[in-house]
Amino acid sequence: MRFPLQSNTLAVIHIQKKPVRENPLSDISEAIVHALLAICGFVAVAFVILITVFLVVSGVPAIREIGVFDFLLGTRWASTASEPAYGILPFILSSVYGTAGAVAIGVPPGILCAVFLSKIADRRTSAIVGGAVGLMAGIPSVVYGLVGMIVIVPAVRSIFGLADGANLFSAILVLAVMILPSVISVSETALAAVPKEYEEASLALGATKTETIFRVSIPAAKSGILASVVLGVGRAVGEAMAVMMVSGNVPNMPSLFKSVRFLTTAVASEMSYSSGLQRRALFSVALVLFVFIMAINLMLDLVIKRDKK
Repeated sequence: MRFPLQSNTLAVIHIQKKPVRENPLSDISEAIVHALLAICGFVAVAFVILITVFLVVSGVPAIREIGVFDFLLGTRWASTASEPAYGILPFILSSVYGTAGAVAIGVPPGILCAVFLSKIADRRTSAIVGGAVGLMAGIPSVVYGLVGMIVIVPAVRSIFGLADGANLFSAILVLAVMILPSVISVSETALAAVPKEYEEASLALGATKTETIFRVSIPAAKSGILASVVLGVGRAVGEAMAVMMVSGNVPNMPSLFKSVRFLTTAVASEMSYSSGLQRRALFSVALVLFVFIMAINLMLDLVIKRDKK
């Protein structure tokens, strides 16, 4: 005998879910990947620590022997003289002036080029110019130095009526060109990451496209642009071969149209034949250069973090 279902009868159906079986191979592969990533991170930190310890152990004894003030504030470097002198103040000032000049000349065009690539140029033009920027990043530094010797040094000599065009100004021009790829590529990425809503809101309020770029897009991408400046400063401070080919490589106190020697070129030019105290002093120069770059990076990193806050 059948009993029809009443309209007010609730039918409850219990669905039993089958337990999902975990794949042990997937868990093992995840653990392996995490371990490899952790190892890579610790290896990078270990290399930095080893380099720091090596430079400190190799460079501090020579600074003690020469004297901190005589070494850092001395204006005469004559490592092969009968009475040697190991003053590196000309090297420090040349590196500071050269880096500052390269940043002042190279950063504004680099940022404007990044604005053009990310906000103005069409896809085809952006691909062509972006490919040229990538090619610039891959050119070896010795090629920049060679072009500087053939083109920039004679041009500076003839334009300013100098006896020799290998000087601080030529080095600044070469470094300004060399930092362009870093500034352009990182700034372009930062500008492309700015949310479209910011720009659309600015345009909706009546601002022009140029006003939107310079008052909305660039301030919103400030942290990324500052990061590009950090990379450019690191490239300028750490360059040796190209600078040595166009700066004259003479340990003079820096002047715009005098031959100078940077911290990097001081190490590169004398390390091959150095010995004794001279060799230890070159390790001390490398230590000063390392501290100099670290201080610049920490200072700019603090500025970036402050802007993010």
